Amino acid sequence: MRTLTCLSAAVLLCSFACAQQMNNQKLNYPATKKVDTINTYFGTAVPDPYRWLEDDRASDTKAWVQAENKVTQGYLSQIPYRDAMHKRLEQLWNYEKYSAPFKEGKYTYFYKNDGLQSQSVLWRQIGEGAPEVFLDPNKFSADGTTSLQGINFTKDGSMAAYQLSEGGSDWRKVIVIKTGDKAIVGDTLTDIKFSGIAWQGNEGFYYSSYDKPSNGSQLSGLTQYHKLYYHHLGTPQSSDKLLFGGEETKRRYIGAYLTEDERFLVITAANETTGNELYIRDLSQPGSQIIKVVDNFDNEHSVLDNVGSTLYILTNLYSPNFKIVTVDAANPKPINWKDLIPTTNNVLTASTGGGKIFAEYLKDATSFVQQYDMDGKPERTIALPSVGTAAGFGTKKEEKETYYTFTSYVYPPTIFKLDIATGASTVYKKSGVQFDPDQFESKQVFYPSKDGTKIPMIITYKKGTVLNGKNPTLLYAYGGFSISLTPAFSTSNIILLEHGGIYAVPNLRGGGEYGEKWHKAGIKMKKQNVFDDFIAAAQYLIKHKYTSKDYLAISGGSNGGLLVGAVMTQQPDLCKVALPAVGVMDMLRYNQFTAGAGWSYDYGTAEDSEDMFKYLYQYSPYHALKPNNYPATMVTTADHDDRVVPAHSFKFAARLQEYQQGTAPVLIRIETKAGHGAGQSTEQVISGQVDKWAFMFWNMGIQW
Repeated sequence: MRTLTCLSAAVLLCSFACAQQMNNQKLNYPATKKVDTINTYFGTAVPDPYRWLEDDRASDTKAWVQAENKVTQGYLSQIPYRDAMHKRLEQLWNYEKYSAPFKEGKYTYFYKNDGLQSQSVLWRQIGEGAPEVFLDPNKFSADGTTSLQGINFTKDGSMAAYQLSEGGSDWRKVIVIKTGDKAIVGDTLTDIKFSGIAWQGNEGFYYSSYDKPSNGSQLSGLTQYHKLYYHHLGTPQSSDKLLFGGEETKRRYIGAYLTEDERFLVITAANETTGNELYIRDLSQPGSQIIKVVDNFDNEHSVLDNVGSTLYILTNLYSPNFKIVTVDAANPKPINWKDLIPTTNNVLTASTGGGKIFAEYLKDATSFVQQYDMDGKPERTIALPSVGTAAGFGTKKEEKETYYTFTSYVYPPTIFKLDIATGASTVYKKSGVQFDPDQFESKQVFYPSKDGTKIPMIITYKKGTVLNGKNPTLLYAYGGFSISLTPAFSTSNIILLEHGGIYAVPNLRGGGEYGEKWHKAGIKMKKQNVFDDFIAAAQYLIKHKYTSKDYLAISGGSNGGLLVGAVMTQQPDLCKVALPAVGVMDMLRYNQFTAGAGWSYDYGTAEDSEDMFKYLYQYSPYHALKPNNYPATMVTTADHDDRVVPAHSFKFAARLQEYQQGTAPVLIRIETKAGHGAGQSTEQVISGQVDKWAFMFWNMGIQW
């Protein structure tokens, strides 16, 4: 046994040395043709030689994808500990996972994954009776890539409509069933996108969609305007009534839902990802019209609840951190609003349940929750187990208890049951992940950005870690669209933490952690603030010896992929490894694809003005590339991503391979039968995470 162990070690060291030698030689990338394509903006000619890669249906693009994946998998397969890492992460992942339960009719429903199931299964039970499987998405397709993407029940719970995504696409199918025997009702609805399902009684429901391009084109002009329909059960989808949107009221995003008593239909309408109009329709009045409540796109508003004709509205109109107001539905304009829960220095979200309001605040990107009665009287602060993120709380008015999930970077997700009358919380489901929180710690620091703005960052690592500048560190951020990054446990991160690594998450401007002012400080021609905040986070970690350039990786997805792409082009010597995922890399043409036009509130467009064009052109990752020594980079995308289309990553990777002067690898990993993240099978997720960690550790010279 001793001889075998030594021999195995020798083989491993030989493999390690051979692969390290491979890292010192520039890879042979697939030959990527260049086409003389030029766009002119305000008199400036902009070459776009890889424009042809935008057509992901073309045979030459498909051939390029196959060739790139072959190089990527060939490189990754030579990392000697990749298989061992996969086994370890699979072992960590293999525990039962539950969602918080929710009640519909006589049943209590919950999601459960036995451990390594491709998709989580929806279960149900009556009272304390034995649970039974209600819907098993693992049986929707042979390869596990068809996923359940939401389900909505009638008020009495007797019927449900659920949405399916195939291969991760944003386009959905909707199937209606009777919950008693799961018998399908009517035909399957198809080509539904960015929509909820809002039941009105048991006869039908509201949903939203676009006109799907018949030729599969990604051009946004063909799918630009959202439409709100009503579907009456038993009738064909082609006869569904258009209620709002389309050419009559041109809006890119339209949502609809009903108040719990089904008296009011609430419609939100927007042209961009920030701000929305608000409309209501009193369904108790036959023939009533849709009434506009708020008619500007600069702020966000939603109806939380109603008591009779009184509406409870969550809004950031004149209150950038949000507040709750009340108003009579007969005269709902803002001039008639009355403050119920006023704005504070902390960002507010809210939900209702059991006749109470749960005000969920963010304080330096962490949660604290207060309970109010429906008259706005504070009743208590909900005691949370530690500093972290609490989510949930909402339930039906008649319920006496509700559920919420609490997590942090070192606190695995735990479901708590809350007694609404007393405020007492008890553990309902504890995570079964193999992780000892007592061995790790998270601490929040505030560091100065380039302009002196203080930015919060939470740094997580194993207790006793020596700060000697040699700890492998992943710096992850987002910084956009008013999205807040709050502490959340990741099973995948155990791979990093248990091997002496550090995980750091800064809350950059452009996010929503400090309200709309924080968001607006990182949009359009202030977008550079976001990149500066991220660069300053890396510099802080290096200055304080958490890590050094040779042991630092930067990571982000979607808008965060743009962040990584911009930072690595501006400061290619900042880090050792770059991991841009499903990123927006072409800032001059992003608005020409699928839903991209709706992102202009954050980004601006090249057509807005000459100044806006020049600003975008200067930082656009695809255009900012030039011959240089770039960090080891693995770009990731998916062939079914119809939100941030893979063309962004294709073009960026092709040009980066062309301009890489050093020997650090430039790979692109293209997942098949997957989209923008949602709906991936468990094996797809694990494999993607393993490749990320293997690539990162390997290029830092670390023997995992």
